[in-house]
Amino acid sequence: MRLRFLFKAGAIATFFAFLLMQTTAAQVQTDTLPPTSLDPKLLEWQNARLPREYTVAEIRVQGIKHLDTAIVLSISGLQVGDKFRHPGSDIFSKAITNLWKQKLFSDVDIYITKIVDDKVSLELNVMERPRLGTIKWHGIKKSDADELQGKIALVKQTLITEHMRRNINEVTTKFYQEKGFQNVKIRVEEKPEANYVNTNALNIYVTKGKKVKIDGVSFVGNESVDEMKLKKQMKGTKERMRISLYPTEHKNPYGAHEEVTFKEYLKDYGFLSFTKTRRILDPYLRVRFGNGKYNPVKYEEDKDKVLKYYNSLGFRDAQIIADTVTASGNSLYVDLKVSEGRKYYFGNITWKGNAKYGDSILNRILDIRKGDIYNLDILNKRLGKEQSTDGGMDIQGLYMDDGYLFYQADAIETAVYNDTIDHEIRLREGPQARIKNVTIAGNDRTKDHVIRRELRTMPGELFSRSDMIRSIRELANLNYFNQESINPVPVPNADDGTVDINWKLEEKSSDQLELSAGWGGGIGLTGTLGVTFNNFSIRNIWKKESWDPLPTGDGQKLSLRVQSNGAAFRSYNFSFTEPWLGGKKRNSLTLAYNNSKYTNSFDPYTGRIDRKRSDTTYLIVNGISAAFGKQLKWPDDFFNLVFTASFQQYKMRNYPIFEGIKDGTSNNLSFKIALQRSSVFDPIFPRSGSNLMASVQFTPPYSAFNPNLVNSSNPYKTPEYHKWRFNAEWYMPIGRAMGADKDKQFVLKIAAKYGFMGRYNKKLDYSPFERFQVGDAGLTNNFGLLGYDIVAHRGYPVYDNSDPTVNPDQQNATRFFTIFNKYQTELRYPLVTNPGSTIYGLAFFEAANGWYDYKSYNPFRLRRSVGVGMRFFLPMFGLLGFDYGIGLDRMQPGQGLKNATRFTFMLGFEPE
Repeated sequence: MRLRFLFKAGAIATFFAFLLMQTTAAQVQTDTLPPTSLDPKLLEWQNARLPREYTVAEIRVQGIKHLDTAIVLSISGLQVGDKFRHPGSDIFSKAITNLWKQKLFSDVDIYITKIVDDKVSLELNVMERPRLGTIKWHGIKKSDADELQGKIALVKQTLITEHMRRNINEVTTKFYQEKGFQNVKIRVEEKPEANYVNTNALNIYVTKGKKVKIDGVSFVGNESVDEMKLKKQMKGTKERMRISLYPTEHKNPYGAHEEVTFKEYLKDYGFLSFTKTRRILDPYLRVRFGNGKYNPVKYEEDKDKVLKYYNSLGFRDAQIIADTVTASGNSLYVDLKVSEGRKYYFGNITWKGNAKYGDSILNRILDIRKGDIYNLDILNKRLGKEQSTDGGMDIQGLYMDDGYLFYQADAIETAVYNDTIDHEIRLREGPQARIKNVTIAGNDRTKDHVIRRELRTMPGELFSRSDMIRSIRELANLNYFNQESINPVPVPNADDGTVDINWKLEEKSSDQLELSAGWGGGIGLTGTLGVTFNNFSIRNIWKKESWDPLPTGDGQKLSLRVQSNGAAFRSYNFSFTEPWLGGKKRNSLTLAYNNSKYTNSFDPYTGRIDRKRSDTTYLIVNGISAAFGKQLKWPDDFFNLVFTASFQQYKMRNYPIFEGIKDGTSNNLSFKIALQRSSVFDPIFPRSGSNLMASVQFTPPYSAFNPNLVNSSNPYKTPEYHKWRFNAEWYMPIGRAMGADKDKQFVLKIAAKYGFMGRYNKKLDYSPFERFQVGDAGLTNNFGLLGYDIVAHRGYPVYDNSDPTVNPDQQNATRFFTIFNKYQTELRYPLVTNPGSTIYGLAFFEAANGWYDYKSYNPFRLRRSVGVGMRFFLPMFGLLGFDYGIGLDRMQPGQGLKNATRFTFMLGFEPE
């Protein structure tokens, strides 16, 4: 015999423990046990009036299927030996509450089974929640079911709870609403599984209903702003495309605009206005790039955008006073009623608290005049309270660039009269803050001194926001760190007027491996192996413990490259760059060496490679160069001046690369001066800035010292020339794609490049070395051994005699030009930007040409091409690119694009 003294857990929060024991015990006695069979001890317990101390003598747990008994007892808090007073103790109500909180049980009961003196035996009876077994989806595709199951995270043998059921309903509804199904119904059924204890199978029935799309968005009350402009703000609530002879019959329930008839459209010369033409065609012909899906979340965001747009036009009191979303068949209609209110303008703006800068300076930077349309966003951006999209100067930047880190500005409306609002801008300049500590974290490989020499935020200096932004640029250009995660965190201390700057970095791999093979050039299969270590440390090269796998961290660059075909061709290239020679100034030193041998092993009679010819006919090139670069401080520190001295020796044996000469040696000693200014941020995918370069390369005027050189049998023994180059590139962000992330925006690249070669002596022909080769993808070829500048032109092969567009006056030397012009426009869009890879697509237009001499030079005669391409930057392999170009001047009448297209690729670098 037992007495049920406490009830199920759901009633604990309503009644007190003592009252519960009384009422519940009485119910059990009356309903289940005859009065004569009750144990006197239980009756005494039930009718107790005076408190008495009892001890728990025994606890049994019933109803357990999966859990361990000891775990259940531990959760309840009940233990054998616990003492309590009855009536008046809450020991049992607390135990039930503890078990109920775990959400493991659907029912909890505690029974008194036996009382001996002051010893009480208890029975803890629980009912475990069922566990999840088989999951079956009905009414949807398997792919949708798999995706939903992943989103909901349904895992077998987890407990089935009310939260799980609600989550199934909410996630599934949202999933299909985003696909355009607005009347989704979900029904979840549970069925016990016979093969498993306390396990239920879930059958989820989904009724998607009809897919609906937005057929119309209309506004009422917009007297000052055109409806088309309001629709344009609703990026996530787009109307679907419409082509119909009959306009929709749906009317906005809040009223209607006055219809413009076709007669009025013609009378008003509406065909001269794109907006008026679009408005009259909209009911019949609507071209939209959106999919017409309705998303409630995006709709709420779009309503805020509409109001924000109104505010930017001066309507600061604008409201959406009513809106409805109506479904009719598979069409959805969104109707809004707006109240525009009055249009406001800026009035007088006064300054208060400005001791550092006068009102005239602040007014010039604020650039808001009396009578300008009121726009709170512009005011906040000019004050620096919000980030400006155009990156222009603001008041906060003015102060922070001079150390005023504690600057604050508040714009207070002092008067509102008619449609004009006066403001008083209250400034708190605060003290100038000096940098106290600069810490660096996240650089596992790169040494601190390599990072610190790039920073403009130095201890003891005044804080400057511009210096911090410039430091971010310099660190990103190292290409050692993920530029998205370069995060300087200023920690100001107002007590002593200082600021600590903590640089948080995330290193990425910057070394590159080139492994490729190619066929052609008269030498057959050629293999290439190249490695570039961009963060090398030469001073640790003899330290065994630094090889992991190579000594790194000092910011030096080491490049090794080998190409070989066996006996027919081989080439070795080596270069080393120290970007901070001496470690104190940004003075770079680059040393390079190259050695190549090209043999004329191709037998024109057999059409095969004859390796016996490799020792009797060849061209060997040996070259060394040294370049010293210096950063300039004037006109600004974006300028660099680079001096280069190079020597190339060409040994020919039975190798007729020059007309009339097949044996001999040429020694090409040249000097080069280049002035460059680069303000490009992120060299992999530049979003802004420019890159300008002017250079001159020249040799000594040998003919001035040796007049016999003109009539020499080998006039190229000491070639003489002077070569001039001008390059200009600009990068400009021009906006984001619809619905894209804020960091994914189109970038327009505009470039212009010129080059020409001169000679000291008109009696000597132009040097065969250092000319310009134009065309193809910019990859080198057989003649690259002569040191040509290779200028790419996508959509065209290398310009040669076979090109029908070549000027007939240039037939004597069409491959090797002394003059070239090139213009380029490229629209880029990033697809992936993360530390592991950068991928972007592009569309281009190019125009270029080359000329042999100044007589035939015509800057308006250019070969044009258009096309598209892709770029993949992988840290290990560098740049990989593909382009598909159409040479517009290669197109022949009646042939279309048949012989005018060209597919090109690039590896390792972006060609000129």
